[in-house]
Amino acid sequence: MKVSEIMSRDVLVASPTQSIRDAAGMMASIDAGVLPVGENDRLIGMLTDRDIAIRAVAEGKVPTTHVREVMSNEVLYCFDDEDLDDVARNMGDIKVRRLPVVNREKRLVGIVSLGDLARNGDAGTTGQAVSHICEPGGEHSQTAH
Repeated sequence: MKVSEIMSRDVLVASPTQSIRDAAGMMASIDAGVLPVGENDRLIGMLTDRDIAIRAVAEGKVPTTHVREVMSNEVLYCFDDEDLDDVARNMGDIKVRRLPVVNREKRLVGIVSLGDLARNGDAGTTGQAVSHICEPGGEHSQTAH
């Protein structure tokens, strides 16, 4: 099965100059905990509800703080034509719960989450990905910033 068969296609994109309050409102409106951040038709980062909680609220930042100040700058992604099992293994290896999905022209076409994998993927591969993601640390740990 390919990622394009299970990914969420309706993805809102935050602006780096948008306030974290507005971005949180966007997350609430789509019941999601992550937003890709784009500028000039390019993905430049990812913003999670955890970024807002740990890098903004816990640090005493105001709701008008720009997304750019708290987002993760590194954008990890997968391609829409990749095999689902390969992407699940990769998510486990890099310890992420969600990945933006791009086409071969590197245009955002969706997002894939652990929930998408759990509903549609191989149970063994999905379980292994979850197990690896839940291990402490990793490149995207909040303490790494």
